[in-house]
Amino acid sequence: MPIYALPNLLSALPEIFLAVAAMALLILGVFQGEARAAKEVSWLGVVVLVVAIFMVGAQNGVRHVTLGGLFITDSYSIFAKILVLIGSALSLVLSIRYNERQNIARFEFPVLVLLSTTGMLMMISANDLLALYVGLELQSLALYIVASFDRDNARSSEAGLKYFVLGALASGMMLFGISMIYGFSGSTNFGTLAAHLTGGTPASAGLVIGIVFLIVGLAFKVSAVPFHMWTPDVYEGAPTPVTAFFSVAPKIAAMALFVRVMVGPFHGLLFEWRQVIWAISVASMVLGALAAINQRNIKRLMAYSSIGHVGYALIGLAAGNAMGVRGILIYLTIYLFMNVGTFAVILSMRRQGKMVEGIYDLAGLSRTHPAMALALGIFMFSLAGIPPLAGFFAKLYIFMAAIDSGLNVLAVIGVVTSVIGAYYYVRIVKLMYFDEPVEGGAFDRHVGFEINAVLLATALIIMFFFLYPWPIVSGAEAASLALFPG
Repeated sequence: MPIYALPNLLSALPEIFLAVAAMALLILGVFQGEARAAKEVSWLGVVVLVVAIFMVGAQNGVRHVTLGGLFITDSYSIFAKILVLIGSALSLVLSIRYNERQNIARFEFPVLVLLSTTGMLMMISANDLLALYVGLELQSLALYIVASFDRDNARSSEAGLKYFVLGALASGMMLFGISMIYGFSGSTNFGTLAAHLTGGTPASAGLVIGIVFLIVGLAFKVSAVPFHMWTPDVYEGAPTPVTAFFSVAPKIAAMALFVRVMVGPFHGLLFEWRQVIWAISVASMVLGALAAINQRNIKRLMAYSSIGHVGYALIGLAAGNAMGVRGILIYLTIYLFMNVGTFAVILSMRRQGKMVEGIYDLAGLSRTHPAMALALGIFMFSLAGIPPLAGFFAKLYIFMAAIDSGLNVLAVIGVVTSVIGAYYYVRIVKLMYFDEPVEGGAFDRHVGFEINAVLLATALIIMFFFLYPWPIVSGAEAASLALFPG
């Protein structure tokens, strides 16, 4: 009888740990009962995510391929996974008090977040189109549920249903693309595909069409135009901590996967797919800059803002080199802290115990809550890309990569849309500091220690990034070189 060697599971230890911990917390919640377990399981979920961060950080960054070539770990996966885990942990922290106040505190919520995060880590380490799809679906199935977690709220149920229907459509298109890629190349393994496309064999039209369908599925996951239609409604309808979660962890994971797929197995077809990325990058930046101007709901505004920021990140992908990937990773890192901080402020927008989401509810905030206004001002100026805040450097690295690759027109469009987009960020600052507060419109003072801690930490990181950027810049540099070893 043949003897089969067991795969090296050490590379996948963080994913295994998260999956086992999620099952353990589910059992704990069942035995303790919903009323008692929700808060305890949530905090234990945060602990699990923090432990997973250290487990990922302890990996040595040397390239390891395991599980029959389906799973890969390297410096790139380590960097992206740490960002995803930080985003998930911060979102879970922000959710605890909110869920209690909204009477939706159930122990299933942190379990779903952990399972979704497990799928995200699998996506980032995918080395095969089938592994990519399995990780993507594990992430998505949990996200469909948390989007509609406030089941007594019609808007939340609608958000979950829209995301499910459109997500299923995108998954079907992606599967169709994967089937075409397999049919015209004979493999789904990234290494085999890369060798096939760099071996001098011209790519068939069917293979290129399959790649386009794959791009469509991935563009949906990062909410790039024209596959963005779900984003404003889901952001507005989902519970606010879920919106915060959607805006960072799944988006970072999907963008990391997008980069690995396009510059890994399909880098030999850079000229063909660059045109598609160029088009959706421009469309995302333009729509994100213009559509947010007339928004009155701050969660919808952040949805269009996220679409615009995806457009900027895709500039780095269009560059198609190590400098572009480095720019994307730096951008995602800074975007993580800007967005989490902004949603911490949105979660603080409570009046007599009820959440408010109108942009004009922020009028005169500097007089009623000066510290909150200062923090939100920092995040708004950073999102607009105003120096010396971190958001300026995020865009700088992306535009430098575009110019280095000869994509001068794309860089110019990025700068112009950034200037246009600055209008709605600066408008919020103007409301807070120059408009009179609405009578009886002061927000509740007791927002919770967790939200204040997240606000302080993220504001300090964004404000003082320019003083010591090298840990993030050098880490992103090493991670990008893992995709371009030559």
